[in-house]
Amino acid sequence: MFKKIIISIIKIYQIFISPVLGRNCRFYPSCSQYCYLAVEKYGAWKGVWQGIKRIARCHPWNEGGVDLP
Repeated sequence: MFKKIIISIIKIYQIFISPVLGRNCRFYPSCSQYCYLAVEKYGAWKGVWQGIKRIARCHPWNEGGVDLP
């Protein structure tokens, strides 16, 4: 149940908020897609934690690149 709520929140962000903010992620897949994939793969708690760690690495001083969960 919690997993579905988290995925719904991510999808709402991807549809409504992300297009307004523009593509700023330094990684592929984007940070929101990474979080979605991590929640699907690891479950709600570990997936969200993986997403938080990924977002913390997404900054101008990191070269980015391909980073899959």
